Amino acid sequence: MTGEEPQGGVLKLQGRSISRGIASGKALISQHRISFLGGVDPLTGIIVDQSVDIYGTCIANRVLIFPGGKGSTVGSYVIYQLKQHGKAPAAMVTRSAGTIVAAGAIIAEIPVVDSLERDPIEGDLITDGKEVLVNGDEGYIEVY
Repeated sequence: MTGEEPQGGVLKLQGRSISRGIASGKALISQHRISFLGGVDPLTGIIVDQSVDIYGTCIANRVLIFPGGKGSTVGSYVIYQLKQHGKAPAAMVTRSAGTIVAAGAIIAEIPVVDSLERDPIEGDLITDGKEVLVNGDEGYIEVY
């Protein structure tokens, strides 16, 4: 059953694969688009943009769920730097990945899925701290 919670409490949502790979971690949800250049410290993985609702939070090893990226295309390189410093998200889920997030995730080998059949940000479909598996190979997520 896609898009619904089957027996056992696992919610599976189909989307579009942006960057290959499979990873899981605790969800970190932002209602705001994120500028990786200037908005995320590549050495610590901490959101430093005070206008973002998850300001001060570390994205390392989390499944970052957010509307998409914004700002300079150099943000793709910041995503790569995060990976090189061990501070990258385990995976990312967006409404629409866009060029910045897609390019950064591909070069950093971070699984990304976007365009889910149900909006992962609105309502309480997924809450902060829930365990989420992102399958960038097949383009779906599972929420536990």
